[in-house]
Formats: sequence, C-alpha cells, structure tokens
Amino acid sequence: MNKQKILFLCTGNSCRSQMAEGWCRHLKSEDYEVYSAGIETHGLNPNAVRVMAESGVDISTHRSKHVDEFDGLHFDTVVTVCGHAHENCPLFTHATTVFHVGFDDPPALAKTAKTEDEALNHYRRVRDEIRDFVATISVSLRC
Repeated sequence: MNKQKILFLCTGNSCRSQMAEGWCRHLKSEDYEVYSAGIETHGLNPNAVRVMAESGVDISTHRSKHVDEFDGLHFDTVVTVCGHAHENCPLFTHATTVFHVGFDDPPALAKTAKTEDEALNHYRRVRDEIRDFVATISVSLRC
C-alpha cells in the first residue's frame, strides 16, 4: 500500500506543526508519509520538544522547514494548524486536499504565565489536543 503524503503547516514550523508531525509519525506511520513546514521558519521550540518527550515522542531531531523546501513534492493532504498559515496557505497546484484545524499558540499563551510549570501547561494542553486530532485521522481523512 502506498502511504499518503500529509503536510502539517503552521506559521513558523516551530511548535504546533512540529507536534502534529511527531504525533502523526508516532501514531500513524503505517499509513502516512509525514511532513511539517511553515510559511516562515522560526526554529524548533524547546518547550515543544520538552512536552512531546514527556509523552514519549522525540522531536528533538526535527528542524524548522519552510514550505518552499517541498516544492515539487505532491501532498495528498495539507492540514493548516494555525489561522495565519490557513489565511496565507500557498496554492498547491496538484490534487491536494487542504483543510484547517486551528490550535492555540502555546508560546503566545505562555507569555502571560507566572511560573514555568504554568507556561508548560499551555504546551501540554495543545500537545494533547493535537494528539487527539491526529488519532482521529484515517487514511481517507474523514476526521
């Protein structure tokens, strides 16, 4: 069986799309060839790496990638995981299904946290929401 190619797209490919890639590789690698990218690159967020590791998913070797790095690669599905990426999603000229599932931005939420643990709890909540979403994805992508 050919694996479907899925791209998780976010603004900077630093947190949410990285978590989604990690979860999809962890939970759905038998069905999907998984990628993540941003419409910009912001570097890998260390708190995203930390909270994913807490759940047994290692994304420490990931790197922030610009969507242009995948020019010419044909994706079956592109999932935008933040509003900015959804509003600025590049056109995919081949038969690609693009849909949006927005998640809160943990770094933005963490700015108002009074403690490190409070800040990490924002990352943990979004991590778990992304895990729950990825767990519902099927090969036909009827979420």
